[in-house]
Amino acid sequence: MNAKPSFIRTKRLTLEAIREGDREDMFRLLGDGSIKKTYMLPDFESREDMEKLHRRFIALCGDPERFVYGIYLHGKLIGFLNETEKSEDAIELGYVIHPDWQRRGYMTEALAAAIEALFGMGCRAVRAGFFEGNDASRRVMEKCGMARIDRTEEIEYRGGKHKCLFCEIKAG
Repeated sequence: MNAKPSFIRTKRLTLEAIREGDREDMFRLLGDGSIKKTYMLPDFESREDMEKLHRRFIALCGDPERFVYGIYLHGKLIGFLNETEKSEDAIELGYVIHPDWQRRGYMTEALAAAIEALFGMGCRAVRAGFFEGNDASRRVMEKCGMARIDRTEEIEYRGGKHKCLFCEIKAG
């Protein structure tokens, strides 16, 4: 694949590297109970544990081989988008947007821009998974042209078993 762009600009958002100064916004994302229901995050025992993950995201954003971006609205971190799995010509993405900013089309806008950038980099397929019943995430994928594929996984998370369904879009 070609080099990832240093940033991606949409009509309302910028996807760019997560910064040290985004600590409190990142902590709001990592610590939000509703996000933890659908995006697999550890239980943090301390603020230092969240700080370690924040620093890990900063490092991943700076890695030219990894597709990881913060989602910014007017310079404020409101979510993030990251690769969860990658092969030679396909990538799987995960994404989060803080509940304060949901239901405004921001995640759809960010995911659509990420898909376009990935296709521009030479990626042939982009996929994402969602827990069964997470209709909001499924709708985001569908609005971005993704369709269900014949892949499911049973995942144990937070004391329960979750059925993870997958959607995909192929280039050209």
